[in-house]
Amino acid sequence: MIAGFFDEREFVRARLTAISIILFLLVIGPVFGQPTGAPSNNPDTLNTPPPDVTPVMAKNVVAEDNPNDAGDAILITWTPSLDDHENGKVTLYRILRSEKKDGPFKVVGEVPSGSNLTIDNDAEGDKEFYYKVAAVNQMKQDGRIIWEASSESDVAGPAKATAQWFDARRLNVFVGTLILCGLIIYFISQAKSGKKLFIRKIAGLDAVDEAVGRATEMGKKIFFIPGTSDMDNVQTIAGLTILGRVAQLAAEYETWIEVPVSRSLVMVTAKEMVKEAYSKAGRPDAFHEDQVHYLTDDQFGYAAGIDGMFVREKPATVFMLGNFYAESLILSETGNSIGAIQIAGTGQPSQLPFFVAACDYTLIGEELFAASAYLSREPKLLGSLKGQDIGKAIILVAILLGVVLESFNLFQLSNYFKVIG
Repeated sequence: MIAGFFDEREFVRARLTAISIILFLLVIGPVFGQPTGAPSNNPDTLNTPPPDVTPVMAKNVVAEDNPNDAGDAILITWTPSLDDHENGKVTLYRILRSEKKDGPFKVVGEVPSGSNLTIDNDAEGDKEFYYKVAAVNQMKQDGRIIWEASSESDVAGPAKATAQWFDARRLNVFVGTLILCGLIIYFISQAKSGKKLFIRKIAGLDAVDEAVGRATEMGKKIFFIPGTSDMDNVQTIAGLTILGRVAQLAAEYETWIEVPVSRSLVMVTAKEMVKEAYSKAGRPDAFHEDQVHYLTDDQFGYAAGIDGMFVREKPATVFMLGNFYAESLILSETGNSIGAIQIAGTGQPSQLPFFVAACDYTLIGEELFAASAYLSREPKLLGSLKGQDIGKAIILVAILLGVVLESFNLFQLSNYFKVIG
């Protein structure tokens, strides 16, 4: 019945014609449908600006090498246009650059009105550049530029970026470094000459002899845990330095010291340190290879293994010195539950509260790193530690003095401590 009213081929042809018309209107229609004078961001198609909107040009443009840098920036300064504040005709300043005085110039940056300087950070070294600053007045509608008027300054230059040997803004850091190095060298020489240097007491390190002696009296083991990090961590190195001193005391007192580790390199290093400590104590034959042994790389597997040894063997003394994470509380609570005397230390601020709560003595932060100098009394280490302490004391006095002076508006001492990033 349908075929009797119209031909199927005519129906298909009509559909294709309709689709073609719709596509034509969708693609071509917006071009013809755009109203006259529509806003555009293309400078070549902007509307003609109204009269008396062109701002006065910026003056006294100066282009020079940006100081205190690596030689890849040029500083451009200028006197703002008279219309910048008085008439509000300036909306931005456009920076133009060329390798020749007569152009062509290209845009290298824009800064808002009210500015009088900018830095061209893309100025290749050993090349001379010329600059102009254009005062621009723009009218925008719905984020699109309707019209724009501008006036360009005279050409400034040539300017070339050059690298400086020193960053003068960091002179205070240089002076501070010289003072600190001078103090360290002075105290090292004092220590080498035999002068006794006063080092403040660190309770955790003073208790090392007591802790080893307690294990000896009770006839029980000493456990030394150097943390869960590898030898690339400075806290592990600091902990193993203390291990050398503890192992030497254990050898002298004929007390068994056991060192379970979680890294293969730490195992090798710790084994050599314990072996050397036994030799220094005059008892090399008393050293056994199994005193330093590997457990596992897994963080909580390592903690569980040590906890099992704590519960089974009930050591009298536990040292936990190195880099620790979430296993710190597990280890220290287990050690506390068996009644062991515990000396812990780490540079991890998040783990220090757990050690303080569960251990008898805790080395906080830098105390762990100062332990090698404190225990060995080696002149270079002692002199370095003493020099750093004096340097910190000077900084602390400067902070207190600066607070007083600036609180009463007497002197801005903080200006001498600024560090430019």
